[in-house]
Amino acid sequence: MRVNSCNTIIVLMRLTFLIVLSFVTNIAFSQGKTLNEKKNTALTPAYIDQQLNDAVSQTKVLSALLPKDKIPRTFQGDTLVTSSAGWWTSGFYPGLVWYLYEFSRDSALLRIAQDKTALLESQKLNTRTHDLGFMLYCSFGNALRITRDTAKYKEILVTGAQSLASRFNPTVGAIRSWNMPSFPVIIDNMMNLEFLLEVSKLSNNQYLTNIALEHANTTMKNHFRTDYSCYHVIDYNPEDGRVIKKKTAQGAHDESSWARGQAWALYGYTMMYRETGYQKYLDFARKIAGFILNHPNMPTNLIPYWDFDAPNLSDTHKFHSYKENADASTASVLASALIELGTFTNNKEQDLYFSKAEKILYNLSRPPYKAKIGTNGGFILRHSVGSIPGKVEIDAPLTYADYYYVEALMRYKKVLQIYNNSI
Repeated sequence: MRVNSCNTIIVLMRLTFLIVLSFVTNIAFSQGKTLNEKKNTALTPAYIDQQLNDAVSQTKVLSALLPKDKIPRTFQGDTLVTSSAGWWTSGFYPGLVWYLYEFSRDSALLRIAQDKTALLESQKLNTRTHDLGFMLYCSFGNALRITRDTAKYKEILVTGAQSLASRFNPTVGAIRSWNMPSFPVIIDNMMNLEFLLEVSKLSNNQYLTNIALEHANTTMKNHFRTDYSCYHVIDYNPEDGRVIKKKTAQGAHDESSWARGQAWALYGYTMMYRETGYQKYLDFARKIAGFILNHPNMPTNLIPYWDFDAPNLSDTHKFHSYKENADASTASVLASALIELGTFTNNKEQDLYFSKAEKILYNLSRPPYKAKIGTNGGFILRHSVGSIPGKVEIDAPLTYADYYYVEALMRYKKVLQIYNNSI
């Protein structure tokens, strides 16, 4: 703590999720209203615990349906859709179960988390994907954070981070996303930088931090429009680093604002501020949040459409029939990001971010988004969108929607614990 000239105590607690022994959650507040002054928290500890207990029950339903060697992706019709370890979403289910074990200390969940995480070890050598943060950090990163078993998990994380780093091109200043003749970089890649930053600390490898910083800075420079919305894909020339094209693969059109991409961006730059303390990342995250929260097409329940421009599509547009599809996965990522962003701000701005996150969590935690226990194939949330242009996982449960929903609940629970311990 430090004291300013008015002798006002400034509570400095930073919400960090480290994979080393110091990996604990602290909450950061700067001058102004501190957490113990925030009396109007909307969601109670009992309410949050009920949602987490329901998630435990639902996850056990899914586990009973799941083959031992598979990872869940979605549930469509009456069919559980699974993947192998090499699919980009493979780390979310193990990570989800680790979070729920952390909450419940249920030994059955620990066994599930360990078994499903172990399936992914081979991916530490996978240099063909940029998604290793999703795949390995959500799974093995949470495993190390919770168990602190460095002997079991450190090498896997270090090797995996080195595999991810092999995709970095210093001329472009970014990590390659897809394997194409050009050098495509998608906004999703911001979510994999936390993996590099944490393993950098774990292994004392500054090069990994340098890569993360350069990728974040290149993305800040080239991915964003003047209103702080972002493109989904930037195609670079790998030889000279020139931008070839700005486009989308999952949005309504190249100049639209694909909703989950905006949420990835907010989460990513908030995380970059947490990890580095660089003010420019916090300022940028605030501007992204402003675009999202003030968008005229944001529904009143704060569960975004799959694309912020979807309601404006003409009757002749190829995706016109999906104008009103909401995406619970975007809402889950957004809620988690806003809770963390709120911890780095104060006064009315802090209240804004917390209140929006609370509203999202409240609406996700009831029909039509939250499934009844025993239904929905064991997935927690309904009504997400994988890819409308790709014609996959439309109006379906998604493993990453559940992951970020539970992460948001756990982050909010820690906020409440700090508040309750301070009064």
